[in-house]
Amino acid sequence: MFKHILVPTDGSELSQATARRAVDFAREAGARITAFFAKPEYPIAYFGEGALIDPTTPEKFAEMADSQAVQYLGEVQAMCAEAGVACETVTATSDVPYEAIIEAADKSGCDLIFMASHGRRGISGFLLGSETNKVLTHSKVPVLVYR
Repeated sequence: MFKHILVPTDGSELSQATARRAVDFAREAGARITAFFAKPEYPIAYFGEGALIDPTTPEKFAEMADSQAVQYLGEVQAMCAEAGVACETVTATSDVPYEAIIEAADKSGCDLIFMASHGRRGISGFLLGSETNKVLTHSKVPVLVYR
């Protein structure tokens, strides 16, 4: 049924456990995976009328984000290689991860987004929401939430 699965990762333990399950699901379905990481944009903090200067340069920040992407996506690639599942990787720079996830699924031609739920409950879940919830409510591509 599903042949091309987007697997977003943020490097967390829950995200990596979800990626392992997504690889198993892809192997069983005969699907391929596109692993995705949303790199954060360079933070500029404003206080009053001026900007607070971050001692990290935008270039250094981008290098650190690229390094994270390589590490996290490499972990998913290794899982796929071990399971014999075709895998490619995609990154995007965005401070709005849910939009980047949906856009990556669309651009890559994925027919399923397989992602973790970080399990916020109660008032914090209501107030903060989650990237998963935002993907669920905005995506036209089906979303499988692994808990």
